[in-house]
Amino acid sequence: MTQQSEARIWLNGEIVDAEGARLSHLTHTFHYGLGAFEGIRSYEIAPGTGAVFRLEEHIRRLVTSCRIVTIAEDLPFTVKDLCDACIEVLRLNGLAEGYLRPVVYLGSGSMGVGARDNPVHAMVSAWKWGAYLGAEGLERGIRACVSSYNRPSLASAMSKAKLTGGYVNGILAKREALAHGYDEAILLNDQGYVTEASGENLFMVIDGVLVTPPLGMNILAGITRATVITLAHDLGCRVDERVFGRDEMYGADEIFMTGTAAEVTPVREVDGRRIGEGRRGPMTTELQALYFDVIRGKRDAYRHWLTTFEL
Repeated sequence: MTQQSEARIWLNGEIVDAEGARLSHLTHTFHYGLGAFEGIRSYEIAPGTGAVFRLEEHIRRLVTSCRIVTIAEDLPFTVKDLCDACIEVLRLNGLAEGYLRPVVYLGSGSMGVGARDNPVHAMVSAWKWGAYLGAEGLERGIRACVSSYNRPSLASAMSKAKLTGGYVNGILAKREALAHGYDEAILLNDQGYVTEASGENLFMVIDGVLVTPPLGMNILAGITRATVITLAHDLGCRVDERVFGRDEMYGADEIFMTGTAAEVTPVREVDGRRIGEGRRGPMTTELQALYFDVIRGKRDAYRHWLTTFEL
């Protein structure tokens, strides 16, 4: 699904036309990939009223990512500044429902790898975006494969930072999966344990227990992942955060993926093996339904996760 940003963006504290916002061809992040970003969704919960899901948590993770890669001290904007920018961009583009993309990046200056003195820039754009893995996938489930690419180890990559250059590994895995007729890729680590998909965290259900890789592994600390774990506990489900290999995954009763873009998407097949009954399972169905109620403001107990605004 090809997307195009809306007409106006927030750039370093100012609203500018997207068409007029040009990066220098010597922008450091463009060449070397040292930058941090977030994906955030807003949902229309009433005519003309939007609700951004877990906005502050996303922006705090963005700042943490910057700290991990040593550019936070030069970021001239606070968490509140960036949260306000997200709401402003949605309003100015008339998007009660939309996808937000804040990015922090190094500008032009030194072209050396270290580039300690290059300016740090911040940008927020927004656009309309539907189901990342397809509307049909949300109901029927998707087909996934175990990638030939491994998730980078804890010794070689900052897995808890959401980094621009860090997604090359996932992009290659996704492109490989698509080239072989699958919808998504699942990556193992160098020990053969399941980590996550190209852009989503992964859950499976075995004998009524919800299982997901632990945060101590080389996975992103997904905000949707944390949301689903909370919802599962509130539903009385047992959740085990533990390691597992592909063979245990093949025998799962249910598998689903979570992410801001993917939301809660079931997996009906992995490497040609049918998962469970080959369709969305009962626990996935229950958690998915609750998740969609929560993000659309239909559950009062979780309204604190929503930042509402009027167009």
